[in-house]
Amino acid sequence: MQGRELLAHWMKQLGMQVRVDAAGNLIGRLEGLDPHRPALVTGSHLDTVPTGGRFDGALGVLAGLEACRALQDQGLRLRHGIELIAFADEESTMVGCKGLAGTASDDPGSYATSNGQPIQDNLARIGGHWPSLASARRSDEAYAAFLELHVEQGGVLEQRGDAIGVVEGVVGQRRFSINVKGQANHAGTTPMGLRQDALVAASRIVLAVEAMASRHPGDPVATVGRLEVWPNAANVVPGAVALTVDLRDVDPAVLDQLVEELMQQVENIGAETGCPIAVDPQFSVDPTPADAVVMATIAEAAADLGLSHSHLPSRASHDAQEVGRRWPMGMIFVPSRGGLSHSAAEFTSDEQCWAGTSVLLETLLRLDRQLP
Repeated sequence: MQGRELLAHWMKQLGMQVRVDAAGNLIGRLEGLDPHRPALVTGSHLDTVPTGGRFDGALGVLAGLEACRALQDQGLRLRHGIELIAFADEESTMVGCKGLAGTASDDPGSYATSNGQPIQDNLARIGGHWPSLASARRSDEAYAAFLELHVEQGGVLEQRGDAIGVVEGVVGQRRFSINVKGQANHAGTTPMGLRQDALVAASRIVLAVEAMASRHPGDPVATVGRLEVWPNAANVVPGAVALTVDLRDVDPAVLDQLVEELMQQVENIGAETGCPIAVDPQFSVDPTPADAVVMATIAEAAADLGLSHSHLPSRASHDAQEVGRRWPMGMIFVPSRGGLSHSAAEFTSDEQCWAGTSVLLETLLRLDRQLP
């Protein structure tokens, strides 16, 4: 709350109109020369995960504030208004960006909050209002484009030696819970040929998941992130295994292909091992592509500023994922040292933050000239 209050204070110092919408988003607006034009929007989130770092989310908010400050210092007033948004609860429920985009559920029980408190109470604590959540939805005509500066949260830019990442889109996700049923039995007295080992079948699924993503054209990722073995005893042949499979790619067709291949692999492994295998979908999130014009403008801004850049997808969810379902979206990545994020060791240098902020400001200026 102190961070939000300080940000609101800084917004007001810049002469911004400041408000909190029903979804808990803190919004500051600099009016443009033509108040009837749709606004250019930038921002990110201020919340973080336990033991998280200083840059995830906060960089995008403060960079947007600095871009607005630079415009004020230079006496520049854009044709479009600018809105700076600190979205509510990105790390948990994403109620802020979903509320703004009109994709938020109206069922309070569907929100798994990080503190275990009802979503209604959490919103009230930051100035939101659950009964009026639908009022946070903005009209199609409200915004011209959305830009989010964010740390990469991975090691690709650092490996490439690039200062700026031009994000192609936010990946979609398909997640499954898989349960393998074998037969628990004595580890010493059960011959290898007579075993129905659930862990052997599950291990083959793990290897199949890794192999299908590695050999697939493009750059999808596939992860078995949880594995539970029963009875999990040293002298017992495993009788059951539960695991999760997470598939991600920016292309929905690739996701569909990965899902189809996963199902075929599971069917084959079940038949070959004699272990019944059940696959249950947990959730499905569609990719959000970046807008071609916004993406090209980011790349041009970086090039003209003399900053090396390359294209890459975002494999983590961001506020831009939901906002981009309604309005043209673009994301700017800056490097994360060692690829670390969601960690106290998360770090991006002052120079890298400056580079990202400069590209953000230059992109806003160019979009103001280009967009109606």
